[in-house]
Amino acid sequence: MVAELLGLPSVLLLTSLLSLTIYAVEINHPGEVVYRESRAYGVLGKAVILECGTTIPDMYIWSFTKPGTQAIRAVVYNLGDGPKIQKLAKNLGKLQIISNSAAISIDKLPLTAHGLYTCQAIYMREEPLVVYYYVHLSVRVPVSKPYLVVSDASPQEGSTMWMRCGLDNGTGPIKYVWQHETRNGNLSTFAQSNNNMVNVTDVNRNHTGWYRCLVSNPVNRERSDRIWLDIIFGPDVPRIGVTPFSITERGYSALERETVSLLCEAQSNPPSQYVWFYNNSQVSSEALFTITRILRMHTGDYACLAHNTYLNTRARKSISLTVYYPPDGSPSCSVEPAQNHSSLRLLCSWPGGFPSPSLSWTGQDVDTLGQETDELTNSAILLQSPKTSDNMEFMCTGSHIALKQPTHCSTRTYVPPAEPGCYAYATRNNQYLMLSCSWNGGAPKALVWWEGPGGQGQVAEENSNILVLRYGVARSGHPYTCHAKHPLLIETKTCRLTLEAPVLMTQRSVVSVYEGSDVQLTCILRTNYLPVNEIVWFNNQREEVWDTSSKKYQLQREASWANLTVRDTDGTLDSGQYWCSASNAVGGSEIPVTLLVKRYPMPPNATLASAIYNSRYRTEVELEWETESEEQLTGFILEHRWVAKEAEEEKEDGVSTQAWYRNIIEDPEARSHTVQWLTPTATYQFRVTPVNHRTIGHPSAAKTPAGPSSSSLPAIIGAAIGGMLFAAILTMLLLIFIIRNRNNNPRLHDMLFGSQMSQSRENINYPEDEVVASSDVVIEETASASPGLALPRAASPHAPAPVSITPGSSQAPPTGDDDEPVNVTITVKATGS
Repeated sequence: MVAELLGLPSVLLLTSLLSLTIYAVEINHPGEVVYRESRAYGVLGKAVILECGTTIPDMYIWSFTKPGTQAIRAVVYNLGDGPKIQKLAKNLGKLQIISNSAAISIDKLPLTAHGLYTCQAIYMREEPLVVYYYVHLSVRVPVSKPYLVVSDASPQEGSTMWMRCGLDNGTGPIKYVWQHETRNGNLSTFAQSNNNMVNVTDVNRNHTGWYRCLVSNPVNRERSDRIWLDIIFGPDVPRIGVTPFSITERGYSALERETVSLLCEAQSNPPSQYVWFYNNSQVSSEALFTITRILRMHTGDYACLAHNTYLNTRARKSISLTVYYPPDGSPSCSVEPAQNHSSLRLLCSWPGGFPSPSLSWTGQDVDTLGQETDELTNSAILLQSPKTSDNMEFMCTGSHIALKQPTHCSTRTYVPPAEPGCYAYATRNNQYLMLSCSWNGGAPKALVWWEGPGGQGQVAEENSNILVLRYGVARSGHPYTCHAKHPLLIETKTCRLTLEAPVLMTQRSVVSVYEGSDVQLTCILRTNYLPVNEIVWFNNQREEVWDTSSKKYQLQREASWANLTVRDTDGTLDSGQYWCSASNAVGGSEIPVTLLVKRYPMPPNATLASAIYNSRYRTEVELEWETESEEQLTGFILEHRWVAKEAEEEKEDGVSTQAWYRNIIEDPEARSHTVQWLTPTATYQFRVTPVNHRTIGHPSAAKTPAGPSSSSLPAIIGAAIGGMLFAAILTMLLLIFIIRNRNNNPRLHDMLFGSQMSQSRENINYPEDEVVASSDVVIEETASASPGLALPRAASPHAPAPVSITPGSSQAPPTGDDDEPVNVTITVKATGS
């Protein structure tokens, strides 16, 4: 067995024993093994000593057996050559061999050291002795700091709860003790047992306080931190205290203008929230409700509501508070009619106050009459009107126990100073007509009522009366009478109203105007009663004209007239019948005004005479046109369009696909115009249309402008030839002049002809008359041809051509150019349908 514990070969152990036997004691026969058991206790983290007998054995082996297992493991052994500590010892704490003994010491005892320790001791004596020492080591854990856990830290009164003393570490047996500390500091043991939980049934408010638990075991003793157990309860029925304290049959009472305090208290945890109610209306949210300078209106029921917000429970208590006060102000006196406005009744009233005041009348003829006083603090006296004079005064005296002196009021009777007044006015849109009659002033008030034709009337009312009539019900031209009666007068007074419907007139019932002009239609209202609501105009479509800022219509209104201006008239849209209408609450009327919008006559037809490019750049075209007459013209419309070569064909219906572009000429005297900013590469067509105001005539035939190359070349050539002929004729005339005046200017003659030519002067014969005539012709033709240079138009085929004159030859007729372009004017006449 020893070999198994130490893990040594059995031969080695036997040799050792034999050696011991040789050198120690000789064992003649084997003896019995001795077994001894003991218990040891250690504390976790502390030190413990395990003894292996009282005598030091010659050899020993310490082994450890973990609880729950059968395995034996060697911890330390000594076979005579000194102790040998095994690796297993590290798991059992800090293990040491006590010198001069076989005992072992374990420091910093862990929980793993808990188990069975076996010491096999061998004593080598005369008879070898083997002793087994079994030491049961128990590692005890000290109790840790406990903590208290409750099922509900704020339990409700009457409920059940439990408290548990939690403990993380500690070796049993453990004892648990619960302590209770009240608010006043009194400490008592609440419960104690070996169980860590205690149940509390029927929790009450006395359980409120601090609680802690104490735990103990054989090792140590600890106590937990205290926790507060808050018992929730209440609220109980509140108690109300009133200051100053005064009780009557109805409850509490107070005098007006005193300061009254109401205090509400109720047992509750958590403390209750208090709400004060006055006649079921909340007035305060504090426990103390103070009314400074209490007034009469504070009389009523006051209730205190205590509310536990945690439990959502409530308790309520009410009291009645009465405030004694005198009536406000002073008595009020009045006089009213009685017995169908044939008598007078004096009224004296002083409401309010507690208790009620006393009232009494004084005045002429009052002492002999009986006075009636009701429970509403009123006093009344009936007087006969014939015995009562106009403008008489009566006095009422009131007294109250809360006042030091009585108060007074007075009233006076008199007839209204003025006469009854009658008025009539209508509501919006004349839906109703109201006749008002009033007779203000006087004491008491007069009685007023209406009487009209056909039994129309109104129930009598005081001071004023209004008779309401629907639209169309009032009788035009019939009087409506208002009657007014006062108790101080025997006869009634009256006033009358006579109603009339409106009557309209116009200056012209038929108005004619040319289109494009503005025209004004007039409507005049004749004086009538009642006034009309408004004069309304309707256009030729029977639509009401509302907008005065319209571009088409303009309205001008006054109380008695309304004019409608139709702007920019159009024959198709504006011709027709216009209506002027007016109405009041009695009735209405309307008159028609006919508007005839005439068109201007058709303008005379225009013909486009010429259309020519004025330069080789083809960006401007000069147009000239003619009209059949000069009358009925206000302008022209010049139109042009671009005609592409591939679009020159027309549609099947004969209408070109290109659009016309307009240019308005507002001058009726204009007969020519230059169109600019044209595209040189495009082909254009032009036409002219005459205009007479808004009447547009028929357009002329379209014309394409002629190019400058074909029309200006003959004129340029003619101008050049004419210039050359003109220069030649001038030169010849100069020579003839010098020759004829050679005697007056010999030097000039000699300078030109020389002296050698003077002898043959008479031999020269010039046909001066013919030359001069020919020169005149050439000059005239040149002058007529020169304008062709300024105006690039085609020359007429009938114009004379310039002539070249050569000395000694006769004139030759000019040769015509067959390719020269000719202008042809086509006049188209059209009549408007």
